[in-house]
Amino acid sequence: MPNKNLTIGFVRRGFSASGGAEAYLQRLAQGVVARGHEARLFTTTDWPEKEWSFGQITRLRGTSPIGFANELEKLRWQVRCDVLMSLERVWSCDVYRAGDGVHRAWLDRRKKFEPPLQRIFRRFNRKHEGLLRLERSLLEERKAERVIVNSQMVKEEIFDLYCYRPDMIDVVPNGVPIDQFGFDPERRANSRSNLGLQVDEIAALFVGSGWERKGLRFAIEAVESLGNPKMRLLVVGRGPQDHYKSTRVQYLEEMTDLRLIYAAADIFILPTIYDPFSNACLEALAAGLPVITTRDNGFSEIMEDRIHGVVVDRANNVVDLRNALEIWSDATRRSAARPNILKRASQFDISRNIEKTLEILSQVATSAASTSGKMRNT
Repeated sequence: MPNKNLTIGFVRRGFSASGGAEAYLQRLAQGVVARGHEARLFTTTDWPEKEWSFGQITRLRGTSPIGFANELEKLRWQVRCDVLMSLERVWSCDVYRAGDGVHRAWLDRRKKFEPPLQRIFRRFNRKHEGLLRLERSLLEERKAERVIVNSQMVKEEIFDLYCYRPDMIDVVPNGVPIDQFGFDPERRANSRSNLGLQVDEIAALFVGSGWERKGLRFAIEAVESLGNPKMRLLVVGRGPQDHYKSTRVQYLEEMTDLRLIYAAADIFILPTIYDPFSNACLEALAAGLPVITTRDNGFSEIMEDRIHGVVVDRANNVVDLRNALEIWSDATRRSAARPNILKRASQFDISRNIEKTLEILSQVATSAASTSGKMRNT
């Protein structure tokens, strides 16, 4: 644990009510403040005031990745923080938490799922070009002093693609407040009633924004191909519903607290094309749900196949997804698996993440203070 109270600046551009990064940052900040440190947020104008009660907010006008990073860079040396931790690709920071993964790796994976013409168009997309420039600045040009990742998968990608020193990359898995989840039969019954779910209906749940990357179309295809009229797919998140029409889907509004939705569900499905470590999958596990996801989700590293759910090789393997849904449609199997699922989730309480993250931030702050002191004495 740090032996000095720190002033920590956190950086995150934009806000999504169902976003895993936003939920994680709020939990981290809450833990940081509870341990006597000061938290400051650098963000855009769309982060709601009510969603940050942990300290000062500095709002930047730049909304594009490059615009936001440019404005932050101008402010950086005027900001009095012991350490600046960015959860966003920017030009430079003390600690970069690559919670969104490696953009270059995501683009490489995406090529396998899109037509050639779309690949050519994407090559000239200014947003992707900007994100790659920022990523190179942090990783290839070493303008992030230290990097935190949430899975071994992302650590290997950063080393393979940018040759960033592996000893300066710390794997700190995501965490959730375990005691707020769990399995509660009464909460489950009330939540299912509110959603209009019948007793014999099976609710598969999909949570996330960025539906193309998260593989919503594959989840829908798997549910439809199962041919079980008792199965319904609940979808929480932000996306173009007109592009994902299905009589088997029930779209729910974006929300910050998903515990009631997890309580109502039977199975969690996220056939993602790329996810560094899905926070929603961990929340689902903490609620006692079997998780169906892919090997391209860093979260799969903590799963045992057929024990905590199913891990499929590819997002578009609809046959394997359908089979996984069929396996976990059995209520007896789900009930028998629940103790092991909850036990695995208990190993990823948010308190462990906070302690490890603070340890790293303290090390970086101490190193920075030492360097600054030496410069003043020369």
